[in-house]
Amino acid sequence: MKITELLSKNTILLNIEGNQKEAAIDQLVDVLSKAEKISDRAEFKAAILKREEQSTTGIGDGIAIPHAKTKVVNEAAIVFGKSAAGVNYESLDGKPAHLFFMIAAPDGANNTHLEALARLSGLLMKAEVRYELLKATTPEEILDTINRYDKEDKQETVTKETKNNLIVAVTGCPTGIAHTYMAADSLKAKAAELGVDIKVETNGSGGAKNVLTKEEIENATAVIIAADINVEMERFKGKHVIQAAVAEGIRRPAQLIDKAVKQDAPIFKGNNGQSEKAEDQKGSRTGFYKHLMNGVSNMLPFVVGGGILIAISFMFGYNSANPDDPSYNPIAAVIKAIGGDNAFALIVPVLAGFIALSIADRPGFAPGMVGGMMAAHGGAGFLGGLVAGFLAGYIVLLLKKLFAGLPRSLEGIKSILLYPLFGIAITGFLMHYVVNNPVAWVNKEIADWLTGLGTGNAVLLGIVLGLMMSFDMGGPVNKAAYVFGTGLLASGVYEPMAAIMAAGMVPPLAIALATTFFKNKFNDQDKDAGKACYVMGLSFITEGAIPFAAADPLRVIPSVMAGSAIAGALSMAFGIGLRAPHGGIFVVPLVENGALLYALSIIVGSIVSALLIGLLKKPVK
Repeated sequence: MKITELLSKNTILLNIEGNQKEAAIDQLVDVLSKAEKISDRAEFKAAILKREEQSTTGIGDGIAIPHAKTKVVNEAAIVFGKSAAGVNYESLDGKPAHLFFMIAAPDGANNTHLEALARLSGLLMKAEVRYELLKATTPEEILDTINRYDKEDKQETVTKETKNNLIVAVTGCPTGIAHTYMAADSLKAKAAELGVDIKVETNGSGGAKNVLTKEEIENATAVIIAADINVEMERFKGKHVIQAAVAEGIRRPAQLIDKAVKQDAPIFKGNNGQSEKAEDQKGSRTGFYKHLMNGVSNMLPFVVGGGILIAISFMFGYNSANPDDPSYNPIAAVIKAIGGDNAFALIVPVLAGFIALSIADRPGFAPGMVGGMMAAHGGAGFLGGLVAGFLAGYIVLLLKKLFAGLPRSLEGIKSILLYPLFGIAITGFLMHYVVNNPVAWVNKEIADWLTGLGTGNAVLLGIVLGLMMSFDMGGPVNKAAYVFGTGLLASGVYEPMAAIMAAGMVPPLAIALATTFFKNKFNDQDKDAGKACYVMGLSFITEGAIPFAAADPLRVIPSVMAGSAIAGALSMAFGIGLRAPHGGIFVVPLVENGALLYALSIIVGSIVSALLIGLLKKPVK
């Protein structure tokens, strides 16, 4: 299929008006809508913007390729747009975008469509194509330029003469339509310029193309992974592997190829080993916070599901699960057993297991789970689970080093016998004799202190938790407060969790109120986004306020922190408890000691923040 079968005269816009990103997107979507290529304009635009949130499609050199694959696309299509003045598109090189190709792919796009879209991405990497498109003044000239350069792709092969001096690469992006192929073409073009042999496998929407063979990988000098998706990595075991974002494949091919030629990268050791320079390679994704969040994120489904089930069981009466109580209800007893005796019983083991898994890969999982179970049964609770996870993970890392000198013939029994046997045993002994008793004492003291808080101290705690929830809205400080609250649920302390959720609902609700009642302080785009904040706030999705905070941090962040502190303080002052760690407005009726007072706490905090935002922000000109 030719590219011009997807791009026609009625999907060409030669004069994009304005210089703002969303305005340009609106105009391109309008062209698709008028051409009846999409059935739902709003849903398609939302899909385009969602892709932009993952990473900008302004790839630099004056090009932007907004794209989406969705069911509302009637048939695959391309819209070409041009802006002589340029659009501030948040491009990777920081320069305005002049050439736009909006790609609309249906959910059922066939391979011929996807191959044509992939070739378009490759064409735009050529300076001569970009130059001719910028000069063109009619739709006919646009179509003629693309037709002249549009050539069918050929399967790449590696000859015997070059394979011993070869670099192999893999590219991939979340949508698999544009960036995947642009990164591949950028790497190939730069490699040809530098006289380096390269073969690139693309992981696009149509599946993997130019798949690397076992022989090619074995003979490769190094491997470049330029991808924002998971790539099958085990095949690269023993090779120098450079890992980068797909955007780096487009913008920095020379640096990636240079590192590959010099083998300036760690050797990938597979699932049972760590790369020699893992810290350098993974950057911010490594370290204590990454391991902790791996445990927390896998623990949360048990906390949320179990907590809400427990709360639902209380709708039948607080003692309705007790067979000796007059309010006993067998359904309530089953619901509470599922949530409390089973889901909640797994919270600490799952937390510890996945922390250890993050540190030591799969061999760390079993020792972490066992250590977490011992913490839960030994009274060490949530804090003990944290200790168990890190302890098990680093014990297994140590075991890997100790067993590294074993003969290769024994390699197979390490994961199935040696790591679980010694990992579980050592972790278990340390938890039993060293960790459980002191951590159980600390855990009990914290619970007793929180349970016995006077009103003044409780209010202070609510203020601190509220400030933490709004400080970075989903970042490490926010997560620290949330983890603190969820950990106390297992200890029977429910008031901090209520304060945390109230405080976390305030930022998006305050933004929504501010955009509604202070319209002159926001542009049309912000006002539309503000409507969505009502839903996110009511659903306890604090992150809904992040775009507004990022755009005006000095005014928005202090404003929402003030309201969240008030909401947290009021919740604690009213003595409100919450056994469900999530749910927003849907679990407000289940709080202890007054749903109306809890709602009042949230409303007052939201109004205060909205007023502060309205007062501090400057009017939009």
